[in-house]
Amino acid sequence: MIKKNLPSCSIIIVTFNSQKHLSKAMECLQQQTHPIAKIIIVDTGSEDTAYLQLYQHQPNVEVVIAEKNSGFCKGNNIGFSKLPVNSDYVFFLNPDAFINAAFVRYAIAFLQSPQNQHYGAATGTVLGYNIDTDQPSGSYDTTGVFRKWYGKWYDRGQGQTYNPGLFIVQEDLDAICGAVFFCRKKALDSVMLQNNEVFDNTFYMYKEDIDLSLRLRRKGWKLTFLPQLMAHHCRGWQKNRALMPRELRLCSAKNELRVHLKTFAPIPVVYSLCKYAAVKWLNM
Repeated sequence: MIKKNLPSCSIIIVTFNSQKHLSKAMECLQQQTHPIAKIIIVDTGSEDTAYLQLYQHQPNVEVVIAEKNSGFCKGNNIGFSKLPVNSDYVFFLNPDAFINAAFVRYAIAFLQSPQNQHYGAATGTVLGYNIDTDQPSGSYDTTGVFRKWYGKWYDRGQGQTYNPGLFIVQEDLDAICGAVFFCRKKALDSVMLQNNEVFDNTFYMYKEDIDLSLRLRRKGWKLTFLPQLMAHHCRGWQKNRALMPRELRLCSAKNELRVHLKTFAPIPVVYSLCKYAAVKWLNM
């Protein structure tokens, strides 16, 4: 039972054939030292949804079976529409992301602080994880998303060997990876699109997190990296881009171009155009 004076936090998880990961993610949520008001699981087309039955009768969990191939953005928007009316915080969490027990408590403590009311979202130290061996990879997955001057977006630290002496101070970010995206509900309300959606459904998947991050920043909200927020993520994107299906690379490149067109940044637009052309016509 959640005490009335505690800030309310709900979790949104979008699944798609996530049976290998979801149980571990849910176990981590059950271990949180700050109570979770509601966990909303939105399935967007799993071939067999039997693995979700385990959660359908849990008191603070709602399972929604959406239309097949609804996509990551629409799935999160459906979850957002199911939030309790008194939600103070919303945590967009991938089913293959596993957070440490104090993650939610630390995130809320920072965002509740009077001097941090201009912060709209946070993420933390996200390390890699191999679900097949059930072991951490020993390297970073992301410590926040940044953009190079010419337009390339990248997850800071990705692939580097974990070093407890690196990335140890709070820092403002250009964007946040959607796998571990902790948000102030008030901030999300300020950037809602038509039909009360927070993610742009036309992105379907890839770069939708950057689009949301930039919309938050344009509204004056800051995004932050908090090193004390620890998590692991089984990233699905191959290190070698050529190993990923062409349609996924094309979707990512197209959405990156759209992000830069929205910001009217000429050099990043040219960079993204070249990247899109390389994928579309050269299959790079």
